[in-house]
Amino acid sequence: MQQTAEATAWSIDKARELYGIARWGLRYFDINTKGQVTVAPLKEQGGTIAIVDVIKEAVEQGLHFPMLIRFHDLLRNRVERINKAFNDAIVELEYKSIYRGVYPIKVNQLREVVEEIIDAGKPFHHGLEVGSKPELYAALAFHEDRESLIICNGYKDALYIKTALLGRKLGKKIVLVVEKVEEVTNIIRYAKELKVEPMIGLRVRLMSGGKGKWEKSTGEDAKFGLSTQEILQVSDLLKEADLADCLKLVHFHSGSQIPDILTIKKAVREGAMFYAKIKQIGHALEYIDVGGGLGVDYDGSRTTFHSSINYSLNEYARDIVYNIMDVCDSQGVAHPVIISESGRAVVAHHSVLVVETFGDIKKMEHAREPAKPEISHKLVEEAWYNYTHVNPSNPLEAYHDAQHNKEETQVHFELGLIDLEVKAEVEKLFWLTGARVLEHFVNAEYKPDEIVELESKFSDQYLCNFSVFQSLLDHWGYGQLFPIMPLHRLNEEPKRRGTLADITCDSDGTVSKFINLYEEGVDTLPLHDLNGKPYYLGIFLTGAYQDIMGDLHNLFGRVNEAHVFLDEDEDAGYYIEETIEGTTMEKVLGLVQYTGTDLKRKMKSQVDSAIKEDRLRPNEAMRLLGEYEKGLKGYTYLDLKKVRKKS
Repeated sequence: MQQTAEATAWSIDKARELYGIARWGLRYFDINTKGQVTVAPLKEQGGTIAIVDVIKEAVEQGLHFPMLIRFHDLLRNRVERINKAFNDAIVELEYKSIYRGVYPIKVNQLREVVEEIIDAGKPFHHGLEVGSKPELYAALAFHEDRESLIICNGYKDALYIKTALLGRKLGKKIVLVVEKVEEVTNIIRYAKELKVEPMIGLRVRLMSGGKGKWEKSTGEDAKFGLSTQEILQVSDLLKEADLADCLKLVHFHSGSQIPDILTIKKAVREGAMFYAKIKQIGHALEYIDVGGGLGVDYDGSRTTFHSSINYSLNEYARDIVYNIMDVCDSQGVAHPVIISESGRAVVAHHSVLVVETFGDIKKMEHAREPAKPEISHKLVEEAWYNYTHVNPSNPLEAYHDAQHNKEETQVHFELGLIDLEVKAEVEKLFWLTGARVLEHFVNAEYKPDEIVELESKFSDQYLCNFSVFQSLLDHWGYGQLFPIMPLHRLNEEPKRRGTLADITCDSDGTVSKFINLYEEGVDTLPLHDLNGKPYYLGIFLTGAYQDIMGDLHNLFGRVNEAHVFLDEDEDAGYYIEETIEGTTMEKVLGLVQYTGTDLKRKMKSQVDSAIKEDRLRPNEAMRLLGEYEKGLKGYTYLDLKKVRKKS
């Protein structure tokens, strides 16, 4: 008996296994002996921080929830890690050129993120990729390293092209990647006007498509890229303009978050063959840009699930280097400089969204054994019989009988044949029967689909102070899974299962799919009982796209941020370099044309009318108006701290 008790005792190791933190955390995240989630931004080369300690300090500095915590050292580590992977592969495979990474700022355009990546990338001449005029304007101002690249993708008008050529006159290595034939004509015209030699790239449209949720953006029906015939047209145009040597780069796109390494290998070989053949027809190509696609193992399963990848960073780098080298060697072409546009893999891990739960909705309360109902009705009697006759030999049969009884009760109610008391009693007994049925499947090796569905129905809803639409848009829009887990109390066994409901008024504002090692998402998350104290959940790997793509559903704006840096001279081993307050109500209303001045004026007019009509006393009216004006400067999310004080 003692052995069994020890085997089933809760432990930190069981918490690690339950939430998969060792699989998706890449040794950046772990759980300490106090049951708190920790982060090691530099892995073994730096200190460890308990995230709840950062939360406590940020709250003391005036930040409320939801709160985004950025670990800038982790961001730097990702830049260094990707460059090291490619440089190691180049040395190992004796590749006769170099690697030059670029960060696609569309993945997260926030100035603090871009600045950190630029600074971390200086030793590697890590550059930037842009896809619009605003992104190009930002890149030009912050890019100072003449050895690193700026890759210009996307459709281009005259201003876009002229701005890029301005950068060329400043001595920057800016490559204008041609997306359609007409762009070449404009590049030639404006380059001659400005008397500057352009660097031109071609995006080729591969026949090999990508895999995963974004696979439709690739292949021969892709939005961007030139066909083989168009490539030859561009070649002729450049030769006619005596700019054949200005064609420097071949680019291709394999998709975003590619789960299968075989997809990458196939695309790289096809792209490398385009590079070799274009070079052979008389162009001074130097660079091959393999685009983005390097995925993140969100669920830690190392599979081809949409939220995973079946390869490591080192394998990714080696396969790209080897296949480019192999194709170029077979064609007698010199090895090009390799460019990759990894964004998701650089920024995903560095930020954690912290949300606070403020309540729950339970399917049923786990009360004492119910007494036999006093209501005399056949449907109630059948429901009571089903409940009291569940046993090890018939749990599934008992559940089927309870389902039938509940459905029959609903029919009777719709026909007006029973009253509310009968319906309520049958429904209560149905859930009690379901709970008893589930007890017989707790340790079962096999669970019928109906039982799995029943378990999901019994899950609770945890109410969380955040907006799915603002902070987890990819989960709502694409079903992207993110690791989610409690940030503390992990030395206690989580005995409840639930889903997360946000504070928007939309029924889609929920998180009801969670990572799991063996399945592509499960319906519930293991959670603890709420005990009246703050209960914090961390949503991890949100640094890519979520910051920038969130919408303004219900006018919930950007969340508060805390930016954390390691520092061994600090007592805590780190410091919060800055806090950035989230969007105020006045600011978010201004985005949809409600100016603060106009709102205050209209409210004052109504208050003045109420005073004249004796509906409000002047002192009360001025106090209410002051509260309204003060509120406009407040955070759009719930202030649970004030709610708790009042309660």
